[in-house]
Amino acid sequence: MSEITYIRGDATAPSGKGAKVIAHVCNDLGGWGKGFVLALSRRWPEPEKAYRAWHRDRAKNDFGLGAVQLIQVDRYLWVANMIGQHGTRTGSKGVPVRYEAIDRALTKLADEAIERSASVHMPRIGCGLAGGKWPRVEPLIAERLVARHIPVTVYSYGEEAPF
Repeated sequence: MSEITYIRGDATAPSGKGAKVIAHVCNDLGGWGKGFVLALSRRWPEPEKAYRAWHRDRAKNDFGLGAVQLIQVDRYLWVANMIGQHGTRTGSKGVPVRYEAIDRALTKLADEAIERSASVHMPRIGCGLAGGKWPRVEPLIAERLVARHIPVTVYSYGEEAPF
């Protein structure tokens, strides 16, 4: 089984050849405006537009924890909006990250990546504003993606602590 590759760089500019999916975690409230999504929106308007429409029409679709939406932003590049956090703030019920939802989303993402013969690129999903811990997320990526022989690259950017 291959390993997760860790590099310092920008996950919105994935390295390597071939088809690629940029995966990230979104909330279940329809909010888009802090964290990694800002970097995505600076590069492409489509992921935000698609996410907002998906949330707006949620009564008629699969929007909810564990769901995944793939948006093509270039010929061989997609962005995966994965619903893996409940709300946006830490409160009496803890941090917003929902590991079980990330696990379900990664399972769906694996099928999509295999269908496209794509590698997966991401920041440390669920570990920024969602409040998750990488030692809980990393095994999910290994089980759902790496175990299915999907190449995964995780990016550390700017002032963020190295791996």
